[in-house]
Amino acid sequence: MRKTKDDLNDDYGRGRRDGLRLALAILAAEEAKWSALLGESRSWRTNATREVRHKTLQVAQSRLRTALNRLKPQSGETIADDEVTAALDAIGL
Repeated sequence: MRKTKDDLNDDYGRGRRDGLRLALAILAAEEAKWSALLGESRSWRTNATREVRHKTLQVAQSRLRTALNRLKPQSGETIADDEVTAALDAIGL
């Protein structure tokens, strides 16, 4: 069976959302790693670097969430909305 243009667009959009969710999961794991290390070093420089990295990861997550929300289908599909909500809940956002 041949896919229609709408099917291909749906697949493409789903793939983009999946990619953004994967990126969010990776950033969440990195943020958890750096948050555990905050203030652990005796060196103020190391602690400052860790704080900057941690904040950078938080900003990146926020931007990805914004991009993911913009990719939600406008047609009111509840499946995609549920899919996005479940992925964000899975990574604790």
